[in-house]
This record gives sequence, C-alpha cells and structure tokens, in this order.
Amino acid sequence: MPPKADINKAGWEQSEFPILCETCLGNNPFIRMSKQEFGRECGTCARPFTVFRWNPGAGMRFKTTVICQTCAKTRNVCQTCLLDLEYHLPTQVRDTALGVSNEAPTSDINREYYAQNQEIMFAGGENKLNDGRASSAGREMLKQLARTEPYYKRNRPHLCSFYAKGDCKRGSECPYRHEMPVKNELSQQNIQDRFFGRNDPVARKILAGHAETQGVQPPEDESVMSLFLSSLPASATEGTIRARVIKSLPGVEPTSLRSIVHVAKSRCAFVNFKDRASAERAAEAWANGLDMDGERLGVRWGRSKNTPAQAPAPAAAVDDDDTA
Repeated sequence: MPPKADINKAGWEQSEFPILCETCLGNNPFIRMSKQEFGRECGTCARPFTVFRWNPGAGMRFKTTVICQTCAKTRNVCQTCLLDLEYHLPTQVRDTALGVSNEAPTSDINREYYAQNQEIMFAGGENKLNDGRASSAGREMLKQLARTEPYYKRNRPHLCSFYAKGDCKRGSECPYRHEMPVKNELSQQNIQDRFFGRNDPVARKILAGHAETQGVQPPEDESVMSLFLSSLPASATEGTIRARVIKSLPGVEPTSLRSIVHVAKSRCAFVNFKDRASAERAAEAWANGLDMDGERLGVRWGRSKNTPAQAPAPAAAVDDDDTA
C-alpha cells in the first residue's frame, strides 16, 4: 500500500529539478546542485517547496531558488531571478507590452487557494500568458528589449559590507566584491514587487529608456497629460477607443482617464489623463504604437503650451541585478 499522505503537508511542493533561466544556471557545463525538500517558504505564496542550491561557475556566488514552481509557472519566470523565461525581462515590462493583468492575489488568505487552482490549470495544459492574443506592437516591443545572450554578470558575488565600512581584513581572499555600494532607485527592489510586476524600478528604467528611443519621451512640462493618437481606423468611435485604451493598460485604472476627444474627420484622437503618472505609463506601453482593428496607431505626446517639444535622447543601458 502507498504511504499515507500527511494532511499537514497538503499543497506543499516537491520537485526534482528547478525552473531556471540560462543566466542563473551559469556557464559551467558541470553543475553540482543540492536539493532540500520543504527547505523554505515560497517568497510569494508562502507555501513550503523544494529548494535547490548551486554554484553557477568559478568566481560566482552560490545561488538558490526563492519561489515555488507553481508561482514560477504562473508568471512564466525563473525561480531565482524572477525574470521572464522567454524575453529575460522583468514581469512589469512584459505585462506592460502585452497588456496582461496580473490576477494573482497579494493577501495571505487567498494566495494558497489561488496556487492550488493554478496547479490544476497547469495539469490541464493551460497558460494565459501564451494564449496568442497579444498585440503585434507589444510583441515587437519585447523583441527589441529582449536579452538574447546570457548575462553572467548577474551571478557575481555580493558586495562586502566590511569593505564598505573600511574593516575587511581578507584582502584578495575575500569571497565578496570589494566595491562601494551605490544607493539609487535600482537598489530598492524586493521579491514581491518584482514577481507581481508593480513599482519595479528596473522595469521603469527599461520602459522609460525604450520610450525615449522611440521618440515618446515625456515633455518637461508636467502639465502635459495628453497623448495624441493618429491613423485611427475609419470605424473607430469614442467608445471603441476608450475600450481599447483600457484593455491595453492593465496597470492604469480606468478612472484615471479624464476624457477622449475623437476627431473622426482627421482620424485622430486625444487621450487625456487625470494625472501625469498614468500618461507616462500609457506612453511607455504604446512606445511601438497601438494596434486597433488591424491598424497600427501612431502615438505622440500632446503639445506643451509653455515649452517647445524636445528631441529624443538616447537610452542608457540598464544593469538589472537579480534578487537571489
């Protein structure tokens, strides 16, 4: 007879191999990996899961899995760095480009119930992130931003805290990096925000840089909160434009829309927002244009009444570090 299942461990996850990206696996073709069943709680759903730990290569730090496989499959991310497995980008960038809303609950009460339902869905072969309904503009944006080669620099050792204090006596034998820490917005990251794709500073940096390269950088005048849509289809109405705008902006509340002014004769429209932050989110999401009824709409910021439009500036490279 099979052993009786422990009711106290219902919903706990056991696995034989982790879900990892090529960067986290490292450039070492021979990896020795340790495995500990129910070694820790998942960083997002708090359910115990099988923890894997390994060294990705010489001079690199030991890495470990920080979320369970159910959560990793739900968001299609690596269990260690929490980056998208297909495009190797933060989930906030991917969701913004594809117009995907995150349905995972953030409260402790519903997280386990949601995780159990996700396991049943994956057993049936469903995956909402790959349903093929994403717009061509969003796919094109992700292809431009995607990292095609492994970025092993993310596997470097952490910074030495004793060196930062001027008290490290190990010298060249210290296994940590002897560099001074840089305090900026990119250093303020956590697992929850990176997983759920909210308030991720790395994602915001990537999206803002891409918008600049596409000529959709925000104007200096903070009073400008309107976006201009051109090349609208002939069948477009104010209602269909509003519906398309709301659907393509999962991170922006519908109440943030002030009004939509549709000029049918010129096949253009002004989308007016109530706050500057929502307008910037929309500009970043529509940097490659907005698809509507088979047409690719042009997107530009509304004109400033106080200052002339500025020429686009080149985007700066982003060094995104992982969380484990």
